[in-house]
Amino acid sequence: MNIRILSFLFAALALLFSTNVFAAAPIKIGALFAVTGPAAFLGEPERNTAKMVVDEINKAGGVKGRKLELISYDTAGDATKAVQLATKLIKDDKVVAIIGPSTTGETMAVIPVVEKEQVPLISCSAGSKITDPVKKWVFKTAQNDSLAVGRIFDYLQKRKQTNVALLTVSDGFGASGREQLKAQASKYGIKIVSDDTYGPKDTDMTAQLTKIRGSQAQAIICWGTNPGPAVIAKNARQLGIKTPLFMSHGVSSKKFIELAGDAAEGIKLPSGKVLVADQLPNSDQQKKSLLSFVKDYQNHYKAEGDHFGGHAWDAVMLIKGAIEKGADSAQSIRDGLEKTRGFAGIGGTFNYSAQDHAGLGKDAFVLVEVKKRDWVVVK
Repeated sequence: MNIRILSFLFAALALLFSTNVFAAAPIKIGALFAVTGPAAFLGEPERNTAKMVVDEINKAGGVKGRKLELISYDTAGDATKAVQLATKLIKDDKVVAIIGPSTTGETMAVIPVVEKEQVPLISCSAGSKITDPVKKWVFKTAQNDSLAVGRIFDYLQKRKQTNVALLTVSDGFGASGREQLKAQASKYGIKIVSDDTYGPKDTDMTAQLTKIRGSQAQAIICWGTNPGPAVIAKNARQLGIKTPLFMSHGVSSKKFIELAGDAAEGIKLPSGKVLVADQLPNSDQQKKSLLSFVKDYQNHYKAEGDHFGGHAWDAVMLIKGAIEKGADSAQSIRDGLEKTRGFAGIGGTFNYSAQDHAGLGKDAFVLVEVKKRDWVVVK
């Protein structure tokens, strides 16, 4: 009888222990995405992907027995709103890390908040100045625009196309790209023969393109995010401009092709590998993660997983990796992120360090071209 009672007590204790483990408070992760507004083509796939990945992690039992709770807000691409919501995530929701925002301007506005409150931020934006110089609490998953510029200039240099015209959007992303384009030009023997800008809400850029047509430009580089670059592609075709047109990685999704239509044909741009995952060799370290992400996104949302959703996939998985190594607080997650080495994600293979919170090298980009309304790798 005593043995039966003891067995019952041990079983009850084991059940109680296991229940307590799985009933432990979830680890709260904040997210700021531009789900609506002009940058929705960035924020919507980011929000969708973050939710998809967190749901899958939780269905598999969470991380070290604890579930992740994603608290996501829509910034609508507004920097002021992003700051308010970042403060809410930290003060009210008590998150231990924040993913996003979607744009460089929003991210730069939020940085002082997370630095002061000491909560790690993993931005999904591309501007080099987000992590250069290094900020203690700020990381990013989007490939640096400095790497994108290098990929385009390397291609032009090899083809001896040295006279280049710039047309950049007058926002945070455009300013950062323009700065890198001008800074790296001499290194590649590139001469900038025209340097013009356009507004984020402009709907006609024929004046700037007419000016470029009168220059000696052998290539035009447009730096912006949708819808402006699509307008520029259409305007260039309307003006009969035959000069090769390059875009930034800010439009590396099917959305750009949809917006530009036939005018997208032949346009080249640097992109993360996810757009052409099925065209990569089997030896590529990222290919397995890329194909898995594309398939999962298609199953969940009946659409192709893209470059931008990939930034959120990487951010969630990087936080998961830190938690798996024992992190569960803002400080320990920050420290765990900084020690990440060799993580083959969607944006590239990440190697963070105290000196590098961007974590990616030039191999994170491939040059792609639009052919028959689809992306192909430029050989």
